[in-house]
Amino acid sequence: MRIIRMGTLGYAAVAVVSVFSFQAQSVQASLAKEAGTLSDKFSGLARVMAGKYDWKPGEGVRSVSDVFNLIVAENGVLARTLTGAAAGGRPAPITDPEKLQEALKTSYANVQKAIEGLSDADLKAPVKIFGKDMTKEDAIRYLFGDQHEHLGQSIAYARTNGVVPPWSK
Repeated sequence: MRIIRMGTLGYAAVAVVSVFSFQAQSVQASLAKEAGTLSDKFSGLARVMAGKYDWKPGEGVRSVSDVFNLIVAENGVLARTLTGAAAGGRPAPITDPEKLQEALKTSYANVQKAIEGLSDADLKAPVKIFGKDMTKEDAIRYLFGDQHEHLGQSIAYARTNGVVPPWSK
């Protein structure tokens, strides 16, 4: 009986440690990690879709490069919103594949840095983004949700063109 109790206590201790180590990751670290994941996926798609940047599924729909440029612009807006930097104009569209891949990586690095610099109180600070009132944390989640939709769009663009996303190989 004592062996069973010791084993049960051992499993309980592992479970408690697992829960605490899972909770130890801050919201900021989790959101910064998500920015890294989005960066890797968009940068990877931008690389494998080079040569197809002008392709679009139909008239009035964003092209491949339009989607990637939109992500760069959104990341600029988000980084400025999180840091309080002055609003900037929309950057000129990038058409060169290498420059666009680098712009995607840089824009996500800027977002990651901005997120990592936020305190817990900063996350709850009110901001206005795209005409909507929300907290900084809500703004991050709102834009990342939108970017996941554009990631799906970009994956569909790739597959329609016979291109396999790099992480699917």
